[in-house]
Amino acid sequence: MKDFELPSCPQETNGNDIMDITMPWFGMDIGGSLSKLVYFEPKDSTKAELDSEVDSVRNIRKYLTKNSAYGKTGHRDTHLQLNDIFIRGRRGTLHFIRFPTSEMKNFLALAKSKGMANFVTTVCATGGGAYKFENDFQREVNMKLAKYDEFDSLLKGLQFVDSYNRKECYYWSNPTDESLCKKEEYDFSNPYPFLLVNIGSGVSMLAVNSPSSFKRVSGTSLGGGTFLGLCCLLTGCNTFEEAIELAASGDSTRVDKLVRDIYGGDYARFGLPGDLVASSFGHMNSRDKRSKVKREDLARATLVTITNNIGSIARMCAIQEKIDRVVFIGNFLRVNPIAMKLLAYAMDYWSKGTMKALFLEHEGYLGAVGCLLQYHQSIHDRIRN
Repeated sequence: MKDFELPSCPQETNGNDIMDITMPWFGMDIGGSLSKLVYFEPKDSTKAELDSEVDSVRNIRKYLTKNSAYGKTGHRDTHLQLNDIFIRGRRGTLHFIRFPTSEMKNFLALAKSKGMANFVTTVCATGGGAYKFENDFQREVNMKLAKYDEFDSLLKGLQFVDSYNRKECYYWSNPTDESLCKKEEYDFSNPYPFLLVNIGSGVSMLAVNSPSSFKRVSGTSLGGGTFLGLCCLLTGCNTFEEAIELAASGDSTRVDKLVRDIYGGDYARFGLPGDLVASSFGHMNSRDKRSKVKREDLARATLVTITNNIGSIARMCAIQEKIDRVVFIGNFLRVNPIAMKLLAYAMDYWSKGTMKALFLEHEGYLGAVGCLLQYHQSIHDRIRN
């Protein structure tokens, strides 16, 4: 078995009915650091459909649904699985799978070795990798990419998932008090307008005014990729999970210079509390402090630096657009409650309670879901016309 074992995406057919679209159905969001795959497993197949299903498709179905890990780097997030959903008239289960984009070569090699190109001709994809790897898909496995806009896919995926999962949207209450802090459900049924902050390798911020009206208002190159890259350089870690684990036990105040380090306490005139970061990594210009700092402290300070920057830009964008709900999504937030609580606190504190930071359970998979939905909608429209 290779380091990576995952299948590919759905086949476009020229059938006379939407039901003729060949299973399996996949949506793929190829990001700069992580690739996300959603797999729709039908639960309403007739005996005739099951009997006619080719062995390779049947094997893929069994392989995906019986495993939560694929080789060394592929993972199915079983806790995110959505049951009893409907896509284009079919009832089924939606599975969520991720793997490092750096493993794309192994993905294509596996697709080729399994003969997937024999029944899969078109792959639906979104994200930057849909463009970057387009020629690789064509050359290695003779598959075409049906590309969909990343932001359109994000919003369609968000609307779809939230409509099926009542507990999809949440916020953190009392984010600075570990004894009281907890996740609280948030009713997102009437969401507009809101600011969508997508934190991947980099960050994009969208002002969303309706299901079909949005604009990109800002962004920053300092995102999840920056956090991981700096942590690898500073601590010697190799994975996002390892970096987060280090940060969880670190103390960023050993690295960052706070307001109290400069003023001896709060800067009351401008409402700046003493424990506010005045200079990220500001202590590291001292040889003595550098000699005492630990890997964990450096990881924590890196996480705080990146998160505070994102929160600051998001708040300014929300003020500019006159929006009071900010939705943070993206795989930077996966297994990362530290960043979520920092964002929750910052949005509430600096807005004096007028802005709320919101989060989604399927934060990193929305683009892949939206891509899958658009793929089937486009085929449905062509058949209908």
